[in-house]
Amino acid sequence: MAPQQSATTARRVLDHSRPPARKRDAHALFLALIAVCSAVTAANIYIAAPLLTLIARDFGSTPAGVAWIASVAQLGYAVGLLFFAPLGDSVNRRRLVGALTLVTTAALVASAAAPGTGALAVAVFVASAATVIPQLLVPLVAERAPAARRARHVGAVVAGLFTGIVAARVLGSLAGQALGWRWVFAGAAVLTLGLGLATAAVLPTARRPRGGGPFSGLATLPGLVRHSPDLWRACLRQAGMFGAWSAVWTSLALLLTGAPYHLSTATAGLFGLFGLTATAVAPLAGGLVDRFGAAKVVRSAYAVAAVSVPLFWAGGRALWALFLAAIAVHAALVASHVANQTLALTTTSAPAAANTAYVVSGFAGGALASAAAGPAFGHWGWGGVCAVAGAWLLVGWGGTAVRRR
Repeated sequence: MAPQQSATTARRVLDHSRPPARKRDAHALFLALIAVCSAVTAANIYIAAPLLTLIARDFGSTPAGVAWIASVAQLGYAVGLLFFAPLGDSVNRRRLVGALTLVTTAALVASAAAPGTGALAVAVFVASAATVIPQLLVPLVAERAPAARRARHVGAVVAGLFTGIVAARVLGSLAGQALGWRWVFAGAAVLTLGLGLATAAVLPTARRPRGGGPFSGLATLPGLVRHSPDLWRACLRQAGMFGAWSAVWTSLALLLTGAPYHLSTATAGLFGLFGLTATAVAPLAGGLVDRFGAAKVVRSAYAVAAVSVPLFWAGGRALWALFLAAIAVHAALVASHVANQTLALTTTSAPAAANTAYVVSGFAGGALASAAAGPAFGHWGWGGVCAVAGAWLLVGWGGTAVRRR
């Protein structure tokens, strides 16, 4: 009887350690809502990129002449992260997400009604600065996830985020071609308002005690990065990876709609479907991080990204090379992001502030690379853009290698 009693006791302990089915289902729905909200809000940062040709035509400019608006969007997102994302450690997330949703919606409506490139750039900057909702939600997901499955849960949200980024190019270009670029911004405003408020309604209201002013977390970022080598390494590596991706992805419409391809905006946007397939890498990368650690996944991702650069260069004349390069660079970016962000969220006692430092570094690298890619395309064509992407990869990996020694 003793062995049977022991087995029964063990089963009871296991049953009590597992969350009830209803609780698991509720958590799955919560995770799905956060992933969808992340997809929609992340798309707002890249919504202008596939519309550059249409915007230039409407304002009497050239696509290269308005390419800087895509860089403004990424820079705005980085600035918003500096001021808003650290608040996740101290304030009511429900109220913060609701307020940012309203500001983002208003800025998108202003973008749709912009009378010129200057007004459009300001509105895009504000919308991107306020649409930091995904980076307020990822630390919450990491906090609630079991330690053995934390990277998988982070990967699910990252999959939604990158799906939104790629879908912004595909759906934005199709809708822009059919309805005009202004209606794309208006549609984004409606989606952001609905999903943002729905997500805010289900968030917990608890908050941590606040020490200092509402933006005191901003002042802690330099010291946080300086005293955490793992966080510093994750920041620089993702800045290099995201910069390489941004250089080619924000300039891709200029290549596809010009010589030698001369595709329409809608057809060029369909190219994003190749990148969309790579977002399936996020859950897989999460499992690999949980099993093998972040360092090995990031190292493999950089190897894949290095291969994608010559493929992109060959894609200046061969469409098949662009297909392969798009899949490779998205797979590398997503895998690297899941690994580096999981590391950033678990390496300090202030996950929201650490996540802010990490994402700001990534998007600052992306904004700088996009800003360099525009003039590079104007002076040296597509080969110049590929050179910018390669340089960013070298900086991201080489800088961390020097620091490690």
